[in-house]
Amino acid sequence: MKIAYTNCSIYTGDKKETGKAILVNHNIIEAVVEEKHIAPDYHVQNLDGLNIAPAFIDLQIYGGDGKLFSAELNTEAIASTYQYCLRGGCTQFMLTMATGSIENFLKGIELVKEYWQQGGKGVLGLHMEGPYLNPVKKGAHTAVYIKKPTAAEVAMLLEKGKGILKMMTLAPEVCDEEIIRMLLDNHIIVSAGHSNATYAEATKGFASGIPTATHLFNAMSPFQSREPGLVGAVYNNEQVKSSIVADGIHVDFVSLRISKKIMGERLFYITDAVTETSKGEYRHILKDNRYTLPDGTLSGSALSMMQSVKNGVLYAGIPLEESLRMASTYPAQLLQLPVPLGKIEPGYAAEWVIFNDALEIQKVITA
Repeated sequence: MKIAYTNCSIYTGDKKETGKAILVNHNIIEAVVEEKHIAPDYHVQNLDGLNIAPAFIDLQIYGGDGKLFSAELNTEAIASTYQYCLRGGCTQFMLTMATGSIENFLKGIELVKEYWQQGGKGVLGLHMEGPYLNPVKKGAHTAVYIKKPTAAEVAMLLEKGKGILKMMTLAPEVCDEEIIRMLLDNHIIVSAGHSNATYAEATKGFASGIPTATHLFNAMSPFQSREPGLVGAVYNNEQVKSSIVADGIHVDFVSLRISKKIMGERLFYITDAVTETSKGEYRHILKDNRYTLPDGTLSGSALSMMQSVKNGVLYAGIPLEESLRMASTYPAQLLQLPVPLGKIEPGYAAEWVIFNDALEIQKVITA
């Protein structure tokens, strides 16, 4: 079906457009044109002066609506997470599992495959956060499963997870360069995190091809005067991106503002969201707009992607156009997809979030 979306402010991922229409044919954007140039064979949808932007992409979320994926280990938990994402303007997400047994990761791989076979939408793939982390920076992760990787185990995960395992957070200082190269050669997004790397170790990891880092500041060696650490290595490498949790709890909003000034387009949002659960390895308890383990350790956020965008605007002084890009355009740049996401321009998927001037979501459109 050919549809023309009109009467809206369009945040394309490059600029803001007004007085124009977005032309869509079979869920693919054909063009952004002057409204007077809409051909008669298009069905016109008037958006009543609302704002429209590329739908959000969350590269790190563990569950939603009371169903933590690694605790439930069923496709219903994936569907529940998708519905949680949609309410926050996110149509695509990397389903994430924290450090656990290899058997659980393999079960997660099979369940993503089953979810896709059932026609499930939204899941880009599986993000393994661990188990190849530095125990010094384990954060809320279960120490008993943290270990140094072997080539044989990684090769097995790549084989079992072919087409499903898409992202892995690891500590570069505990992984041989051969391991990192193996993951990158198999098109895995490798992210440096839960790491106590020195600046030199982190820089070596980035030189080997690691393109991004996981939740800047959290569970990583800090920036200090005599040892810049992983944070300093991220700041100083103009090719490296990083996610950040913009809830004002994981990271102070002043730190978000400073990091944005330093990193520019390299910084993007994740929710790092979990959900309350009393079973499995991770018992998350909701407390004051965050989740903790029973011992009080910070274990995840209660964010949505739209709340991340709003927080960036309201509390870190990030312009709306740029805050929207941090939730869509920039994470999309890490993905290799047949139909690209994260912009409103010809050839991109017609996946959008529609919102009012108070940054309240009115509608989400999925391809």
